[in-house]
Amino acid sequence: MNFSKLAMDDYILSFLKEDLGYTGDISSSGLNGKIITVYVEAKEEFILAGAPFFERVFKLLDEAISFRWFKKDGDEIAKGDVLCEIEGDERVLFSGERTGLNLLQHLSGIATNTRKFVKVLEGTKIKLLDTRKTTPGLRYFEKYATRVGGAFNHRMGLYDAVMIKDNHIKAYGGIVNAVKILKEKIPVTTMVEVEVENWQQLEDVLKVIEYVNIVMLDNWDLKEIDKAVKILRSASFDVKIEISGGITLETLKLLRNKDIDFISTSKLITAARWVDIGMEVK
Repeated sequence: MNFSKLAMDDYILSFLKEDLGYTGDISSSGLNGKIITVYVEAKEEFILAGAPFFERVFKLLDEAISFRWFKKDGDEIAKGDVLCEIEGDERVLFSGERTGLNLLQHLSGIATNTRKFVKVLEGTKIKLLDTRKTTPGLRYFEKYATRVGGAFNHRMGLYDAVMIKDNHIKAYGGIVNAVKILKEKIPVTTMVEVEVENWQQLEDVLKVIEYVNIVMLDNWDLKEIDKAVKILRSASFDVKIEISGGITLETLKLLRNKDIDFISTSKLITAARWVDIGMEVK
């Protein structure tokens, strides 16, 4: 995932502006700017994610703010662990507290949830993928968190890969037309994925399989997956097979022994809850 520091700063500045408005933190306006130390503490167990973004929140307010980290992204955190200590102007620390914690709690929740799914697939060749079902404005951050949790990013947006879904199939007049038309318009190196929901669509994708990189079997019955996979493997040694739709921890256990390459689910992000983290004056 290519996420430049400049782009990250733009996003974080917008988050700060949302909270600080045009007047700043009026609750801290009576303070003198004394240098204080605060500590950030875990109130429960989780996987840490978002530490660089958390720190950047405060650095964008004041580069003089100093951090001492005791944990890093990807670490398993226990209740009571101190993640870091921060020293700086009390007004700055209070101004950035909520924005920073919002990111840290949200992203750590996603990484924690993702790790549960990833553990089910340990020891297999299958890669777990996230989706584009992300919070507007937070996609890069949320997809970063799934990676910290051990998953892989699916396409970042509509611009970096072709994914022919049900509505595209209808609009183009079928899978064959969609693939042939798009192959004439996109760069030759662009990945092409086709979503297949039934046997007829599987037959159609086989007609253009040489142009397809990934076939997604969407919401297929577990009993039918083996047959579909066998057909696809016979048709192409190169095509990757992805399973999606209705993925849970229980269905993952049933899919882990299938001859597939990817499993994608929006639940890594959409089903994640925030973890409990606090910031206290030392």
